[in-house]
Amino acid sequence: MARICFKAFSFLQPRLRALGRDCFDQELEITENETVEDLVQSLGLGLDEVEAAFINGRVAPLSTRLKHGDSVALVPPGTPGPYRVLLGIRECKAK
Repeated sequence: MARICFKAFSFLQPRLRALGRDCFDQELEITENETVEDLVQSLGLGLDEVEAAFINGRVAPLSTRLKHGDSVALVPPGTPGPYRVLLGIRECKAK
């Protein structure tokens, strides 16, 4: 088994608390090579409830495989912030 440090931001926090889960700086045990998508589902969340995942401080696809020691933060859709494009959560749509 592997262990990760887990955080959830914004609207995901009350959602996870309602499911009886802690959501900030939690050490979670995962299976080796579990993906972020697997993690989201194991937490009781739908994939439509997560817009972005930060793994070790960088935006990563939900298909990314997690490894022991990773720091994982989940961000829900609609989280306000002017840096969404700079962080890589949303693509810049040049006209």
